[in-house]
Amino acid sequence: MLFSNALVRTPGHSVINGIDDYADLGRPDYERALAQHQAYVDLLSDRGVAVTVLDPLEAFPDSCFVEDPAVVATDFAVITNPARASRTPERGFIRLALEHFYSQDHIFEINAPGHLEGGDVMEVDGTYYVGLSARTNREGFEQFKAIAAQFNHPALAVPVHDFLHLKTGTTYLGDGKLLVTGEFVNHPAFANFTQLVVPAEEAYAVNCINTGNGVIMPAGFPVVKQLLEDHGFPVFEAAMSEFEKIDGGLTCLSLRFTAH
Repeated sequence: MLFSNALVRTPGHSVINGIDDYADLGRPDYERALAQHQAYVDLLSDRGVAVTVLDPLEAFPDSCFVEDPAVVATDFAVITNPARASRTPERGFIRLALEHFYSQDHIFEINAPGHLEGGDVMEVDGTYYVGLSARTNREGFEQFKAIAAQFNHPALAVPVHDFLHLKTGTTYLGDGKLLVTGEFVNHPAFANFTQLVVPAEEAYAVNCINTGNGVIMPAGFPVVKQLLEDHGFPVFEAAMSEFEKIDGGLTCLSLRFTAH
């Protein structure tokens, strides 16, 4: 297992009004979104992960995407500062949840003018790659870098131009293997990785979760499924159509960590 715990939040009905800056696929169907979310939770549980399910926050349409308002590690947690003002109040709610797992002196916060979203933070064997995107700025990165340094974790900035977040275009699978697409193919920041290149037409499926007990990937992307299987990964598919409509991927729906 690469992590033992996951925090998720059940979507509220307001999820149909979630932010859509990229997808342009129409509004989610609420009942289908709920069913897909439950199937996602079941997949994690079946892989041996202890899943904590948080109550919906009806006032915050994007609050099911718990990865953005926090970054979690084994030894610390960071409450981020999302770039979109509509998501700022989620910070307090996710902190309450994390206080069950982390001591107060190991929970930190990103403060204005810094902005950071968890979708831009990719951990690779103790090193953090942080996307400088439309949602994460240099000040947010510098604050995060200083926090991570307290626990002897380096942080490296990676400019993001074509994607919402860093992990929209690349995901670390472990064992030196990286799923990449678009601007991150042959990117110098990732020169030392074995790159598994995802074609543009299946770019959505670059955002996967390796549990250490199988990779969970979005359903309906046969090229990526074959690519993962060819590299020895057991694959489990999750329907994600309703979350794709509001710019969400698999990693967005959970905070994954090992309890300490």
